[in-house]
Amino acid sequence: MIRLLAARMLVGMLVGMLPAKGTLAQTFPAERIVSGTAGDWNNDGATDLALLVAPGSEDEDIGIYLYVTENDRPLLKLVAAAPDKIWGNTRLDGFYGQEPAIVARPNGSIAVMSQNSSIGRNRWEKTLTIAYREGRFIVAGYTYAYRDTLDPDAGGVCDYNVMTGKLKSDETAHSVDPRTVSIEDWADEIGSKACGMD
Repeated sequence: MIRLLAARMLVGMLVGMLPAKGTLAQTFPAERIVSGTAGDWNNDGATDLALLVAPGSEDEDIGIYLYVTENDRPLLKLVAAAPDKIWGNTRLDGFYGQEPAIVARPNGSIAVMSQNSSIGRNRWEKTLTIAYREGRFIVAGYTYAYRDTLDPDAGGVCDYNVMTGKLKSDETAHSVDPRTVSIEDWADEIGSKACGMD
């Protein structure tokens, strides 16, 4: 609880660093921020920001917005705006077990998690691993775990390294063509097809 509170305070401070006429203020109101994390995405020693943002309409999914701090001054710059990317609950009075999350990893990558752990017999968890490479954010990894609450044998896990093309589906290793996919161009079908779930 203390870690969550500290993370929210840090995100609030970082959002406060954004210029009043910046892209964030023009793109979405602050109350639509669902989750946030801070880290050093481009390994320059400055604190960067990643946000999950609720959509503006009910026919869209949650967006991912990624910022880096400018080199010559301590202002955040929007590097990737990827609306309509992940499914999940964005309301405090919504279903439990469907909340998305975004987390900084120690190696400087970003984990974006979505889930359905509460409704229906088909439960699942997805994680997108995002990395900053050559001035842009790309999807480095895709992990999908699923289970059937009525059939204990109907479940599995696929872990797909998008950049190398290597993947492990349950206990079997496979490979597909390596890809470089920006977060803006990512579609869930890329991961599900590689994992043989399309």
